[in-house]
Amino acid sequence: MAKEPLHEFNAKKTVASSWDKFLPPRAIIMGRQKNVREVKTENLTNVQTREQTNNHDNYMTKDLGSLRTETDGCTRCKLCKERNSVVFGEGNPNATLMFVGEGPGEQEDLQGRPFVGRAGQLLDRMIGAIGLKRTDVYIANVVKCRPPGNRNPELDEITACSPFLHRQLDIIKPKVVMALGKFAAQTLLQTEERISLLRGRFHQYRGAKLMPTFHPAYLLRNPSSKREAWADLQLVAAELGLAVSKTQV
Repeated sequence: MAKEPLHEFNAKKTVASSWDKFLPPRAIIMGRQKNVREVKTENLTNVQTREQTNNHDNYMTKDLGSLRTETDGCTRCKLCKERNSVVFGEGNPNATLMFVGEGPGEQEDLQGRPFVGRAGQLLDRMIGAIGLKRTDVYIANVVKCRPPGNRNPELDEITACSPFLHRQLDIIKPKVVMALGKFAAQTLLQTEERISLLRGRFHQYRGAKLMPTFHPAYLLRNPSSKREAWADLQLVAAELGLAVSKTQV
């Protein structure tokens, strides 16, 4: 008896739509069939799936506690040599509002907490002016270790530390991010535009609305700019549906 001919046919995609993007564009299956027919196939392995879905900063950290543990003892850049503390960040892990500064200062490095000096006290008043407490928001920095002499972080330091901030943002998923100061705003938005031109309007950033404003330390040195920072805060409050104080901070 003659052997039945081999037939070539396309495998129909039958897995859930969330998996469609992982399927090869054309799957060929050989079989002994009298008639060409569609078959169900599921040719994905767990390993392949993990390799595809890990393509987001190449990390899958699920919670801030695990991420904090990972940053402890970090030696990714030269800032580790002179620091006292890794200033990871703090606040509400479900916050709708997140503040991002440049980097830890002297007091932050000593205490291991962000914004605890005079600038931090002003930031607390700014948060209170829009009806929130420090425990309602999340506060972090572009880099987690203090640059010597409070200099601006350098490119290699930003590159080494940025994945930690990105993962914080991806875990917290804030609705609004306030970038505090020129350096933080320019770093997050990848621009050299002046803070005076960036502030006062929202920008899109990693699924959130980003509002650049002046750094609290700058406002302490330049009190006349508080009026503009207050206007930025009011825009953020309106975006979040918050009641605001009638007085400027």
